Amino acid sequence: MKDQLEALIGHMYRSGITYSEAVCEFKKKFILTVLQDSNGNQCKAARQLGMHRNTLSRTITELKLDAKALRNGGRRPPRSAYTLPVEKKAVR
Repeated sequence: MKDQLEALIGHMYRSGITYSEAVCEFKKKFILTVLQDSNGNQCKAARQLGMHRNTLSRTITELKLDAKALRNGGRRPPRSAYTLPVEKKAVR
């Protein structure tokens, strides 16, 4: 893997990519990979990345990533959508 990384860095350097562009692209790919692995769940992804969820959220915004597109399935319905069973009192 070290050889592949060195080859990639050499290629990026020779093609004129700046350090800040390279770091930005690395962050994007790394975060997107972890988000895909966690099905778009930012709490799980932040835990795997070793950062706070708010930091991950801010980084996603700064990098202009679309984290919502990575979510599988929808959100669970709000509590108001559930009906509670009504207990009937016995008539005497």
